Parts: sequence; structure tokens; C-alpha cells
Amino acid sequence: MADVWNVTCRSRWRRVLWPLVRVSDARGLHLRTLLRRRSVPWGDIAELRVHRKSARSPWAHKPRRVSLVLHDGRERLLPLPRSRASDDPDFDTEVEALRALHRRYEATESSKVPAVSYRTPRRGWVGLLVLCPVLLACAAMAAGSVSETASDEQAWKSATACTAETPATEHDECLTAVPAVISRTEDKLPKRPSWLYFTDGRPLERIDVSRDAAMEFRAGDHVELTFWRGRVMKVAGKRYEWHANVPTAGGTAVFAAVFALAACYPAAHSLLSLLGRRLRDDRELPPALPFGGALVATALWLLPLCYLHPTTLFSSPVAITWLAVGSLVTLGLFAGAWHTTSASAPGAATGKSAAQENEEEFLTARFLEDTNPRGFGTHIVLDGGPSAVAPGPGRFAAKPIPVERLTLKNVRRARSSDPVDRRWHVAELDDAGTPVRLAAEPADLARILRGLALTKTSVNTANPGQ
Repeated sequence: MADVWNVTCRSRWRRVLWPLVRVSDARGLHLRTLLRRRSVPWGDIAELRVHRKSARSPWAHKPRRVSLVLHDGRERLLPLPRSRASDDPDFDTEVEALRALHRRYEATESSKVPAVSYRTPRRGWVGLLVLCPVLLACAAMAAGSVSETASDEQAWKSATACTAETPATEHDECLTAVPAVISRTEDKLPKRPSWLYFTDGRPLERIDVSRDAAMEFRAGDHVELTFWRGRVMKVAGKRYEWHANVPTAGGTAVFAAVFALAACYPAAHSLLSLLGRRLRDDRELPPALPFGGALVATALWLLPLCYLHPTTLFSSPVAITWLAVGSLVTLGLFAGAWHTTSASAPGAATGKSAAQENEEEFLTARFLEDTNPRGFGTHIVLDGGPSAVAPGPGRFAAKPIPVERLTLKNVRRARSSDPVDRRWHVAELDDAGTPVRLAAEPADLARILRGLALTKTSVNTANPGQ
């Protein structure tokens, strides 16, 4: 029994009643809570995964948890071990112990724990795919009401005052002026309704108005109410006039276009996820930001077109020309976004082989000088191509690093004046006479410096005269 291994994971936050996880020898993984106990044999576990949540800023902590993937495809998130930081040696030790036990008793050949984030192929695409038809339905409802809204808008603009000759059946379509006296006003917060109350409740008890109108009118003011189709459309006094908001066809068409464009972004993200299902579980997908840029550019020409030509979009020669030219621009932008994200063939769209793609490595790091304005770069790209700084774990918008100009001067711990995690290390570099600082976790920084040195050597060898 001297060869029996066991690992016990306990919560490090004593004020919270977290469950207790215990792992023991060949029997498997045992989960104990206050209400129940259950066990999972090692033979039922296919692999261990580390889940990390996204952070609001590149240098913020990313909480991590561990899940079990069973051979039948189900996945169970373990209550422990868990970490509130992206760099936690205790968490890493516990995960490595679990992996060692799994490898020992399940005879797996896995060499590392796959890290599954919100950008991996199998995370989050279903919810976005459900959101897409909801937004499209909203767009369809808004588009379907454009014609009716245009008719109401035109009827309001052409409405005239009622006369004695106007038939009673047509009084709703003409303007009826009724005198009234304001008894009191209520002005609420900007997002809450404000009210005008009338003396003796005539011709009605109160109406909902803007906050500015409620503040301008006074108790005792004699006003004139204009009715149209049973609604108060105007309240006119000596000092101020309030007008009801009349929906316009252009505004309704713009809403429809906004909903349609908004539906395209989750559709693009879901498409990337579906096409990336051939990737490993721990490979992160390229960001859908290029498609977002194409949608923003499309909105710049589509929204003004919808506002100015809500009902003549396919009948006016000007609108048709505008639509045709804009569609060609959008088509080119989406083709560029497709090429940038390599959505058509993950791992081969850039012309590299699968082996070269797998060699590419993205390490979390930051340049702290002018080479990284406004915190642009959060990752350093090594292997599989020229070294570069990128805004994420992908080569989209990556900027090459001038390795031939960099010279390492010193490596130190992060100080309080450095805008990074205090557990990181900082490499002090010289960029052709300009001091530059590069910060990363100690192990990642050592890997980056070795990669930059190798790249610099290869560049100098290829260009000895420079």
C-alpha cells in the first residue's frame, strides 16, 4: 500500500461552505458535499479541462476552474479546485496532481490539460445562434410596420382643423381644439413619465408629457389641447408648447436595419465556431471583430439610406444606385473579414500547413512603452511566422516586432510603478537607443526572450549587411 496516491482539495475561503473534493488511488474521483456524495471512476473520465473566464482588461485576473469530460461526451464542472487569479501556483499544483492520477490510473497519453475559454470552438456559439433569429424577428416586425407608419405620418401632416361641415364619422381624422386649465404638474426623473393634471378632470384627467413640459407649465395655466384620432397631440400655452412624438417611417426603417445588422454579428461568430469544430478543444478561434468592422461600415451607408428612402428603397433610382454601390462595398468588406479570420479553412487559409499552424504560440505579455499605445497588444506571437504583438490570441491586427533593433539589458521583478501584475517580470530592452519594457509571467517572459533572440539571430544571418 506504499504506492497508493491520493489528493485532497479543500476550499481556501473558509467563510463559504464550499464542497470538499477528495481523489484517491485507483477507485476514481470522489465528490463530497453537505447533502450528497458521488464518485466517478477514472475509467469513465476522458480528460480534464481548465476553464478560464474572460476579463474586462488584458492584465486583470482570469478565474479558473476544472471540469471532467466523460467518455460519453458529458462534461461536469468540479466545485474544487478553483482559483480567483490567472496565476495561482496552488491551483496549478492541484491540477497537475489530478492529471498525474488520471494518467496513472486511466493510462491516458495526454501530455497537458486542455484550457477551454469562452473563445474555444465549443463554447458559447449555441446561445449566439439562438440570439440571431430573435434579432431577425425584431427586424422583420419593424420592417413590416414601415408602410403603416408612413401612412400615419402622412395623415398627421395633412390633418386640418375640424369644421361645422365635417361629418361626425370623420372627426377622428381632423384636429379638434379643446380648452383646459392645468391644476398641477408632476415632473419625474428623466426615465420616468411626467404628468399634466387638468381642473375638474376635463377634458381628461391627465396626460403623459416630457419632463421639460412638466417643468415649463404651471398650475392655473390656460392651455389648448389638440386631439387627433383620440390622442392629445399638442398642449399649447402662452409660454410653452408640447408636441406628442409621432413615429416616422424613416426612424422605423432605421430600427429594422439596426436589428438586422445586429443579428449578423452573432451569426458570424456562430459560423466561425461551427467551421472551427475540427480544431482541438483548447485551440482558440480567431476573433469575429473583422466582421464587426464590416457591419459598422455597412451601417454608415445603410442607415442614412433607410432614413431618407424608407418606402422607396427599391423604386427610387437614387436609392437603387445607393443600395447597389453600398452592397458591393459590404461584399468586399465581408470577403476581407472572411480571409482575415481564415474562416473558410481553419489552419490552412493563410497558406501554412497544419503542422506550422500548431507550432504557433500566443503568450500573454505587454509592451509598456510607445510600441504599445493604449494597451493595444496583449499577446506576443512566437513561431509559425514573424514575431509580433497582437490584441488577442490570433494574428488579426498583429504588429511585427522589430527584433533586429532590440537588445536585452536586464530582467527584474515588476515594481509598483509598472502597470502590470506584481507577480510578473519585466524585461528592460533597448530599441535602437530607446528604452523599452516588456512584461509577462516569469515562465512566459523567458520563453518570449528566447524566441526573440532566435528570431534576431535568423534575421541577422539572412541580412548580414544590415
